[in-house]
Amino acid sequence: MKLVRYGQPGQEKPGLIDAAGKIRDISSIVPDLIGDHLAPSSIAKIAAANVDQLPLVSGNPRLGPCVGKPGNFVAIGLNYSDHAAEAGAKVPPEPVLFNKAPNCIVGANDDIMFPRDSVKLDWEAEIAFVIGKTASYVSEADAGKHIAGYFICNDVSEREFQIERAGQWTKGKSAPTFGPIGPWLVTRDEIKDVGNLAIWLDVNGQRQQSGNTKNLVFNVNSIVSWVSRYMTLDPGDIITTGTPAGVALGRKPPNWLKAGDVVTLGIDGLGEQKSKVVAFKG
Repeated sequence: MKLVRYGQPGQEKPGLIDAAGKIRDISSIVPDLIGDHLAPSSIAKIAAANVDQLPLVSGNPRLGPCVGKPGNFVAIGLNYSDHAAEAGAKVPPEPVLFNKAPNCIVGANDDIMFPRDSVKLDWEAEIAFVIGKTASYVSEADAGKHIAGYFICNDVSEREFQIERAGQWTKGKSAPTFGPIGPWLVTRDEIKDVGNLAIWLDVNGQRQQSGNTKNLVFNVNSIVSWVSRYMTLDPGDIITTGTPAGVALGRKPPNWLKAGDVVTLGIDGLGEQKSKVVAFKG
């Protein structure tokens, strides 16, 4: 299934994409795609519904973040060897964990906004997933059972904040709009091989990133297992898994994003995003 949250910011409702590509309202089944409503029992209730009898959503509403209000937004760094090389870093012996602020998430086609004083705005096309079942000290073999589904994430980054200022990466990863996710959440059963999905990203129609999840240093199941050693993952928590080579940071000279740029990205089976970069507001 492809699940969405549609409507204006803060007023999103849960929906399902039917066979004709139309949105069907599922708020009679789950109130939102959030927290415990992403548990296996809730996903099963949605799957059991007669799609043709669900209310058809009219028009072409905005698609909001495909997961609402995550309690935790964990990211994995340097998880493709080619990206580690372009960043001048070694491939890590175990996953590099950092956090993005949960309230940085926006819809797949919402604007990306410069934070105040930003000078090195960058992109990162990534496959992300959401937890559907609490995970603590989970084995790699059982990890998949704890995933509700997959989606695209653009791990937008401000490299000066991230790298050139003291402290952790989080402050270069967490500004408002730095987490476009979606357009939809694809349930785990629909993705037959999450370890072999093409990833790409264009800026103004020019290809910047072209990779594949088969090149992940740490695959999705191993990430769940590793992260669950260090924190309890709850339903609704998001993990984004790292980016392949081709970010602005790795270019000579770097081609940082500027106001007016259009960033388009996609992953096999998970759809596409299209965001415009806009100047700081506020």
